[in-house]
Amino acid sequence: MQEMDYKQEARNGVKFRQLYGSIQDVVVPEMNLALTTRKVLIMQWLEGQKLAGVKDLYLVEVGVYCSFNQLLEYGFYHADPHPGNLLRTYDGKLAYLDFGMMGEFKQEYRDGFIEACLHLVNRDYSALAKDFVTLGLIPPTSDKAAVTEALTGVFRDAVAKGVRNVSFGDLLGDLGFTMYKFKFQIPSYFSLVIRSLAVLEGIAIGINPEYKVLGSTYPWIARKVLTDSSPKLKASLRALLYKDGQFRIDRLESLLSESLRAKTERTLIENQNGGTDSKVVIKQILSFTLDDKGAFVREILLEEFSKGMVALGVATLDSVTNAVATSLPFSPSRPSSMTDEDITNLRNLQRLLLLISGLQENENPSMKVNGVRTSNKQMISLNGAPVALQQFEAVQEYLPLLSVLPELPQEMQQQLLRLPADFAGKLASRVAARTLKRVFL
Repeated sequence: MQEMDYKQEARNGVKFRQLYGSIQDVVVPEMNLALTTRKVLIMQWLEGQKLAGVKDLYLVEVGVYCSFNQLLEYGFYHADPHPGNLLRTYDGKLAYLDFGMMGEFKQEYRDGFIEACLHLVNRDYSALAKDFVTLGLIPPTSDKAAVTEALTGVFRDAVAKGVRNVSFGDLLGDLGFTMYKFKFQIPSYFSLVIRSLAVLEGIAIGINPEYKVLGSTYPWIARKVLTDSSPKLKASLRALLYKDGQFRIDRLESLLSESLRAKTERTLIENQNGGTDSKVVIKQILSFTLDDKGAFVREILLEEFSKGMVALGVATLDSVTNAVATSLPFSPSRPSSMTDEDITNLRNLQRLLLLISGLQENENPSMKVNGVRTSNKQMISLNGAPVALQQFEAVQEYLPLLSVLPELPQEMQQQLLRLPADFAGKLASRVAARTLKRVFL
């Protein structure tokens, strides 16, 4: 019934235009509030073709970008994006029409939705069951163990091929029986969110049968969880990256690499003009790590760098001691003082350096030394020197990072010059504290 009040629809249109009308290649018609009545809506006239009929995948990506601005940033979203309400204007822009059915996505639900997507992609089904309670989908009294088991059966095969291949429509279909069995409740806000995403995927599939809306939207979720100041999402990020006190660098690598795929306005334009090169990737990583929004992740990096530097010191000491020992006649071999934790920390340090340098680390959890694959357990020594230390001999791996620095904007260069002093000071104090603790214990 609210859709029949055109004054309300006009107010919705004004708010939607204020929030999203400035997005690149998005058009939102102006509303004439002075002439609009409850039964007559006066608005800007737009012309174009239905998006579903023009085979423009770029504008679908624009729609995905706009949709996740609606869902994750502001929580005010278009709940009826069917093909008749999405036009491709004759100058190649995406126009939104019909603001009668809008939805409000509260902050607590936005955070819960992000957490659920993270737990789904990382196959943490027990946490996903708790997320469903937070989102109001299942009663708090439900048997969590039984729900976890059921969700594992539903989602395990769906995410086995990676997030980029997950079909949103298929997930909903597979979830049907479980929802019925455990008496899932579907709050009105959630049904509208699901509907808007399903419609977008339907339009995209009509253009490209292989398109997956979750694959295009998860990078946005990754970027959000890495940069958001919400205490709830910060706690989720830390829980995701650490298990029993052990740093899971593979998850940070995954989040960062996925976040760089997020189709922001800039990257949408770059993709339309022929894609990006490795230097652009490095610039994006540096931009993220230098930005204020990356402060929480920088703190985690600082902690892991300090652990790695201590391990590097131990490896260096081992190398020097072994070199001296082998130069003496009849000198007994000296066992390495490196622990399994040191080896892991040193390996993480190398992977962090590669990550910041915009390079991919594909030899995980083992590595190659002189062309031979070597596991972490075998890293202790090779020809009297720690294998782990030899990993840092290939300085040329980090040259792409150095080559990009002069090309950064001047403001970012100045920020980069200021950051090392602060970062180095904190790093030195933490390394010193860890080293002293290691010596005395």
